[in-house]
Amino acid sequence: MIAAFKLLKGGLLIAVALGLHHLLSAQGEDVLRHWARAVRVDPENRFIHAAISRITGLSPRQLRELSVGTFLYAAVFLTEGTGLLLRQRWAEYLTVISTAALLPVEIYEMVDRPRPIKGVVLVLNALIVVYLIVRLWRTHQRPSAEPAP
Repeated sequence: MIAAFKLLKGGLLIAVALGLHHLLSAQGEDVLRHWARAVRVDPENRFIHAAISRITGLSPRQLRELSVGTFLYAAVFLTEGTGLLLRQRWAEYLTVISTAALLPVEIYEMVDRPRPIKGVVLVLNALIVVYLIVRLWRTHQRPSAEPAP
């Protein structure tokens, strides 16, 4: 289940990165308004308008950096997900390290601007870390000569 979740997040980040890359080559505001209309959202809605303003206010360099960073982050998720799906021990370590490393940022975000979704993400990521640490510890305690149950 964790592998599928990581693969899903990686796929979604690839889509976001491609969208950011597309904004570099086109008029960003026009593209965003087109997509807002395509999904039947009023582009003049204050939330959509704020998002369009924020995104189109980025310089081409910032959009490029954001796109590259998103691709790299997606690569980490896809690597974790694939490794976990193939039951590779290194993937469990990678997932523990990468997920645990972001917990302080998530805690800061939750304290700074608490939102229910942030709380859910924080709890889910903490549970994933605890589960994988327990799993790694248990498999490490088992003698390698004995077959796994």
